[in-house]
Amino acid sequence: MSIKKKLGMGVATAVLGLGLIGGGTFAYFSDTVEANNTFAAGTLDLALDPEVIIDVDNLSPGGWMIRAFDLENNGTLDISEVLIKTSYEIEDAQGDNTDDFGKHIRVNFLENSDKSEEYGHNDIIYSTTLYDLQNITPDAVKKNVIGFENEISGLPAGTKDTMYVEFEFVENGEDQNQFQGDKLKLNWAFEAR
Repeated sequence: MSIKKKLGMGVATAVLGLGLIGGGTFAYFSDTVEANNTFAAGTLDLALDPEVIIDVDNLSPGGWMIRAFDLENNGTLDISEVLIKTSYEIEDAQGDNTDDFGKHIRVNFLENSDKSEEYGHNDIIYSTTLYDLQNITPDAVKKNVIGFENEISGLPAGTKDTMYVEFEFVENGEDQNQFQGDKLKLNWAFEAR
């Protein structure tokens, strides 16, 4: 091989070597930013005002009482339903009961005035006994009447619904002496969902 060719091959090899070394190193600019995120769960906070809805003495057959109470959503989340769960205990004063006192106490209506329309009441329960009410769980904040006035179903955060209920000791025309002095301790549990 001639010297010219040898020199050319040497230069070509040197250029190739420098190209490989130079191609393997590079420089760039960079910047980094971080996102710090938080997930916080909202709250359901259902309140009842007053906490004692009914406390009555000396109720006789045919007697009735109307009471009002508010269901308040003090949480940060809307409540879609508030279920009413009924239970009660009976204190038999004479020890002679042959019937359940709860069968003789009737809830004549349960009205949510905030869901009512001008032409119709939003009755959740029209008429049933406490005994039968134990077996159902009505939604107290459901709108049962069709119309565009007032609120829709549910209980939005920061609002309240005013409820009206009437309790009646049903006069059945028969001897109800077994219930004299008896007490019925009613428990309504309001479950927000």
